[in-house]
Amino acid sequence: MPISITRPGKNALFISSPVMPAAGTFGFGSVYRGLLNYDKLGAIVTNPVTYQPWSPAAGQRVVPLDAGVLMHTGLPNVGLKKVLREYSQVWGAIPCPVIVHLVATSTEDVRKSAEMLDHAESVAAIELGLPDDISWEDAQHLTTAAVRGALEKPVIVRLPIGDAFEIAQPVAEAGAGALVVAAPPRGTARDKASGKLVQGRVYGPLVKPIALYMVQVLHERLPDIPIIGAGGIHSIDDARDYLESGAVAVQVDAATWVQPNLLERIARDLAGGLVTRMSDAFPDEWHADMGDTEFRDRFSD
Repeated sequence: MPISITRPGKNALFISSPVMPAAGTFGFGSVYRGLLNYDKLGAIVTNPVTYQPWSPAAGQRVVPLDAGVLMHTGLPNVGLKKVLREYSQVWGAIPCPVIVHLVATSTEDVRKSAEMLDHAESVAAIELGLPDDISWEDAQHLTTAAVRGALEKPVIVRLPIGDAFEIAQPVAEAGAGALVVAAPPRGTARDKASGKLVQGRVYGPLVKPIALYMVQVLHERLPDIPIIGAGGIHSIDDARDYLESGAVAVQVDAATWVQPNLLERIARDLAGGLVTRMSDAFPDEWHADMGDTEFRDRFSD
């Protein structure tokens, strides 16, 4: 049964599974084509893109942590116009909706970018990524600019984890179709190789209890706007916890880098597409990721 992950209306977005990759973990759609079945995912969220090209961050970009990783990339991309030229055809061939993650810079750039994405047939929705430490007024203005630019497509807003409680309602009132709770937190860690302190976003299982609490609270405060949970999902049970807390869908981030098929497995399970092992099945007749189609092929005779 299709799942609505945005507010009702002519621009509502429906998906077949409540699972998608988080922005910044899945490229622009072609990186994982040989590693998992895209048709099992609910949607694909692209790498962050800006109206103007952005250069990559200088210096150390990845710092291993005891329970995760810190990453500092600078959000490099070639700019929205070139991204659309290079990937529109790729997105059109993907068997699930494509959500473009748009970095919120200035209100004018956001409005112009939203207008361009609104005319891109291969784009199903826009995810607006708000900067950290943003005021509720600026968050509302940026959301309004995106909504006014994208007249035919829903705008999903990803909240910064530090200010989510303060800005969620103003963003919802500005017309956001859904909220992503939340962007990975920022932190600082020492790179052992260089001895330097590096700032970046923190990914890992310890993010989940924080984001899960925020999803639960915001779902109670704002029951009329769909919430997509994100942060620290490394198992099927992690994803289920978000849905139980009120999220309509989830975004999986760092786990995809380590074990891409886990993303597909979570998507299959939450969409009811995984098969439970039969009691009399031999070890070579079943595996943990077996789906309905493979099950029928093996046991139809």
